[in-house]
Amino acid sequence: MIVRIIGTGLLGTSLGLALSGRHEIQLEDASPMTAALAQDLGAGLQASTDSPAPDLVIVATPPDVAATTVNSALVAFPHAIVTDVASVKEIVLAEVTGGRERYVGSHPMAGRERSGAIAADGDLFIGRPWVVVPHETSRPDAIDMVKRIAMEVGAFPMEMGAAAHDSAVARVSHVPQLMSSLVAATLVDAPPSSLDLAGQGLRDVTRIASSDPKLWATIIAGNPAFVADILCSIRSRLDSLIDGVKTMAEQNTHTGVASVARVISDGNIGVSRIPGKHGGAPVRYATVYVLVPDKPGELGRLFTETGQIGVNIEDLTLEHSAAQPVGRAALSVNPSQAKPLADGLEERGWTVASVEMEEN
Repeated sequence: MIVRIIGTGLLGTSLGLALSGRHEIQLEDASPMTAALAQDLGAGLQASTDSPAPDLVIVATPPDVAATTVNSALVAFPHAIVTDVASVKEIVLAEVTGGRERYVGSHPMAGRERSGAIAADGDLFIGRPWVVVPHETSRPDAIDMVKRIAMEVGAFPMEMGAAAHDSAVARVSHVPQLMSSLVAATLVDAPPSSLDLAGQGLRDVTRIASSDPKLWATIIAGNPAFVADILCSIRSRLDSLIDGVKTMAEQNTHTGVASVARVISDGNIGVSRIPGKHGGAPVRYATVYVLVPDKPGELGRLFTETGQIGVNIEDLTLEHSAAQPVGRAALSVNPSQAKPLADGLEERGWTVASVEMEEN
């Protein structure tokens, strides 16, 4: 097929990289320099007035201009199927006018805290859900084409209505971004001596707080009702938690312990419902903690020797302590492989700190 990608930021360029080996990819962006960068990265060739008409147009612009761009594409390419990958769907669908039967909304649930073409990755969509959002007049072949593209880049397509999608992403994407940013904002005035104590927990919570403020402002503006509902629910829990903690502080008693325990307990229940690595119910893994010297090539050696032992790493985190000459690698593996891995690494001279079970 001939596929035109309009918008060459993170998602657009990543799609170009993932599809360029299968299809002819045309790149278009309001900024010619941004499109040129995506071309230099190998995502496709910049479109021109002489470019042939595309079979499929993928609009990968910010949400606030997605509908306008979709409408322009439907007019400019009257035989093409058009989709967009904006992270909100109701507001885009409501503004699509002529050619609606050729339009199918979609949203790959993939991204990074960094933005722009330079952060693009052709493997970004592998193993991720790709929500396909047809409406009442979408043509069956248009729906099928969008699902096909999702599968070609390694994602698994799933159909949802626009409202159901926006409600879901408010809970699993939009509000988590705001919560991460709120926690990170408490560090603005923190004394350096406090930040020196930062561990992996803080890094995990604030990882996505370095996201693009302008992009996220437009995303939230496109989904305010659902986001506001969840924030109100959080505020109710937060008010109860504050009351409990203040009671402990003011009365110097454990009277408010129940409110703290309730929040932690509810969090345990919530996190247990997050699907595991391969979807479905969470899977229990064992975590092998290994000390890694802070020297070039040591992490690569750890990976190589883990493979030689015959163990597959399901997940990895790497933590550093300030001014320490080693890092701590947490290798998540199948529980039956934990002891062979620990023994094999120790035989090869690695220091295995501990082996623990975890929820993933």
